[in-house]
Amino acid sequence: MFVVLEGPDSSGKSTQLELLAEAMQERGIPCVTTREPGGTKLGAELRELLLSPSRTMRPLTELLLMVADRHEHVEEVIRPALAAGRWVICSRYVLSSVVYQGIARDLGADMAEQLNQAATGGLVADYTFLLDLPPELAYGRTGLRDRLEGEGLSFYAKVRNAYLELLESQPGAHVVDATQSPEEVCRAILARLPLP
Repeated sequence: MFVVLEGPDSSGKSTQLELLAEAMQERGIPCVTTREPGGTKLGAELRELLLSPSRTMRPLTELLLMVADRHEHVEEVIRPALAAGRWVICSRYVLSSVVYQGIARDLGADMAEQLNQAATGGLVADYTFLLDLPPELAYGRTGLRDRLEGEGLSFYAKVRNAYLELLESQPGAHVVDATQSPEEVCRAILARLPLP
């Protein structure tokens, strides 16, 4: 299974990667956890470029770097793990680019989807979980550590609205209330997965 965690910055995706990995290990399910950007060696370098608070870049440059990271990630990490019979749990995937660069950066959802289709070879997640937080809460949690976190409250509101709208058309997609405790969020995700 290929499982993706989506949501705004500071919604708890990294915490859920850890908790879900533990839950899979307890069940004897071979699992790989990873993230975007940064799931490969090249991806780590791209992540540094993309998130550095001292750097500015045009929206299309940002989208192209995200897509480049995703292509390497799919080919180096995700496809090989799935082919080996492992579950893959990933923080962010295609929907992030459609939301952040396509919609919130006004490049157009269609452009973001087309570039990602080429980058992933059409690989889609079996399950997508949106860790949903009110924009005020998500923005308040950030600490403004990176470039995207410093975009402001209106950007966070735009991101949330886009996620909620797009998720309706995604097969295997679920919204999870991320205001709950991390353990409750994890249980809500596990309850929707076809676990042995």
